[in-house]
Amino acid sequence: MFDPHTIAIVDDDDAMREALSELLQVFGLKCRVFDRAEAFLLAHGSGSFDCLITDIRMPGIGGLELLRRLRTTGSTMPVIVVTSYADPAVRERAMDYGACAYLTKPLADETLLQSLRSALCEREGRVDGGAQSDG
Repeated sequence: MFDPHTIAIVDDDDAMREALSELLQVFGLKCRVFDRAEAFLLAHGSGSFDCLITDIRMPGIGGLELLRRLRTTGSTMPVIVVTSYADPAVRERAMDYGACAYLTKPLADETLLQSLRSALCEREGRVDGGAQSDG
């Protein structure tokens, strides 16, 4: 389905990190998981990851702040934001900061995979992803 990309998953929920990682590995993607944004920022280097999936609400640096910091440093890496809290104002801020999708938990596997496919295609300059976001 995908070329071998490396996806970073940042979520403080152990079960969610594990579920996302397992799902993406089934589709041949390499994953690195982080339980907090600070750990991700220490590992993030130029070209280290092809896409980031991050939760919004986490201890310390939250997903919106992580996204803002990435954009401030010039990162164009696609970011998919996931959250349990459907809040239109937060969604708007995430999209303003450059998120390519804003998805609410529980995540439908196909919705996540379609968003990821779109993000990776866009990163590679292709337009055949066709992602949808909900929320």
